[in-house]
Amino acid sequence: QVQLVESGGGLVQAGGSLRLSCAASGNFFSIVDMAWYRQAPGKQRESDASISNGGSTNYEDSVQGRFTISRDNAKNTVYLQMNSLKPEDTAVYYCQVQAVIGRSAGRYWGQGTQVTVSS
Repeated sequence: QVQLVESGGGLVQAGGSLRLSCAASGNFFSIVDMAWYRQAPGKQRESDASISNGGSTNYEDSVQGRFTISRDNAKNTVYLQMNSLKPEDTAVYYCQVQAVIGRSAGRYWGQGTQVTVSS
C-alpha cells in the first residue's frame, strides 16, 4: 500500500504564499504521476496541477502562472508552491499519486490539508 502525508496548509492573507508538501511511503515499486487537487465547500474535487515522472507539468487555467508543481523523486515527494493566493483558492488540498505495486498501478490520495485565504 501507499501512505501519503501532506503538510504546509494554513491561513494566509490574499496575495500571500504557501508551499504544500506530500510525501509518499510504502511498499511500492515506483511513483508515476503526482498531482494536486482541491475541494472547496459544497463543490466537487478538481485538479489543479500534475507532474509526470519525467517532469512534464500541467496546470488548470485558474492557477497557471501562480502555482508551481514540482517533485523530488529521491524523496517520493511532490510540492505545490502557491503564490498570489486569492480567497477563491480556499479549499482542502489533496495530493494524488499513481504508484506501481507489483504488476499493477493504482491511484492513492492524501488526507488533505486546509488552505484558507483571507481577503
